[in-house]
Amino acid sequence: MTRPRSASPDLYAAAAAALLVAAAVLVGRYVYTYDDLIVGWPPLLGRWDPHLGPGTPAAVLVAAGVAAYGPAVAARLPWRALLPAAWGTALAWTWSLALIDGWERGVAGRLTTSQEYLSVVDRWHDVPATLRDFNGHILLHSPDNWPAHVAGHPPGATLTYVLLDRIGLGSGGWAGALTITVGATACVAVLVAVRALTGERLARRAAPFLALAPAAVWMGTSADGYFAAVAAWAVALLALAVTRRSPGWAAGSGLLFGLTCYLSYGLTLFAVIAAAVLVLGRRGVRARPVLLAALLAGAAVVPVAFTAAGFDWWEAYRLLVTRYYEGAAGVRPYAYWVWANLACTVLITGLATVAGLRGAGGVLLRRRAGDVRTGGERADGERAGEVRLAFLVAAGLLALLAADLSGMSKAETERIWLPFALWLLAACAFLTRPRGWLTAQAVLALLVNHLVATGW
Repeated sequence: MTRPRSASPDLYAAAAAALLVAAAVLVGRYVYTYDDLIVGWPPLLGRWDPHLGPGTPAAVLVAAGVAAYGPAVAARLPWRALLPAAWGTALAWTWSLALIDGWERGVAGRLTTSQEYLSVVDRWHDVPATLRDFNGHILLHSPDNWPAHVAGHPPGATLTYVLLDRIGLGSGGWAGALTITVGATACVAVLVAVRALTGERLARRAAPFLALAPAAVWMGTSADGYFAAVAAWAVALLALAVTRRSPGWAAGSGLLFGLTCYLSYGLTLFAVIAAAVLVLGRRGVRARPVLLAALLAGAAVVPVAFTAAGFDWWEAYRLLVTRYYEGAAGVRPYAYWVWANLACTVLITGLATVAGLRGAGGVLLRRRAGDVRTGGERADGERAGEVRLAFLVAAGLLALLAADLSGMSKAETERIWLPFALWLLAACAFLTRPRGWLTAQAVLALLVNHLVATGW
């Protein structure tokens, strides 16, 4: 068994993260102006607005229940029951947080604003023609330019809501409900991947933290929550493919990876996490090289379909970079956001995750040759599983840091980085005293949701 770690270093890491958030708030408010940062409550996009709402009692009850009983239930529940329980808890947590702002402001109106996807659904009467002409409306000075979120993503994002409209579910309420429901499955996907690659014990320890993530404040209702789920399932299926040596899972993973790249340009960085999974599962890949062929074949499906329909991904990305700097990004200072973005990450992952990352770093520093592998045959299998989990989490952190340094995510990363944040939350499996840390996670989410009117 791994020796219990002292809580003091974890507390020091959490305190340092809290100071980072405080610095981002103070510098954002007193060194820069709104015209510099173009956010209402730096480092978050939102405004100071203390309020209660119909979701408040439910959110408090969910938080209290998970903090008090989550670790014990996650440890004892049969695995097949744990996954739907985690999904149900994540759904309850996300819905209750969203409804703190009320039905209209918290759910139904989120995706219908002038910059959101539903505002352009009526322009997609002829989908093939719209795809062919999509790039002609990306630049800010182009005729009938797309709103910010539509222009800022490949058309797969908008097309999701267009198809929802086609089947008669085109209102903001239906779009919000779909986004929350699908987004909440992301925690299940991470658990599936963690169990496959590192063992069930660590997955069970991470489960309450994934279900009660502060990120749920933005998962309901941001389309990035939906993107996060698709990307997470791509990784989960890849983990199943390499551990079960299944070409079918590999093809499914590739299909979702391809879709992920047509939902958000930045999620191409999930290749880093996918590479980590392949490293961890290299024995399975060596035993069945066909897994790579199936993965690549699946990954080609969505790009080939969109390209055949007339959409040029690379040209769209080039135009997006120009559009990005035509707008707020041309004003927002990189010198602030390159570190303030990390403060946003603290707010969406919580202080517990920072402490967990400290633990993951310690595990990697102490690793011994041969620990990073999927076999688990060693007598010290628990330690090997911890090394594998730390390696997976490190890959998620590396992808997030690459996004940060790119300068293509200046502000709004509390929403944009949701797909990466979920993989950092898995580091909470390294924590001792989980109830205390879960309480801290819940308090953070409740404070943010009740004190700040978040927006995107």
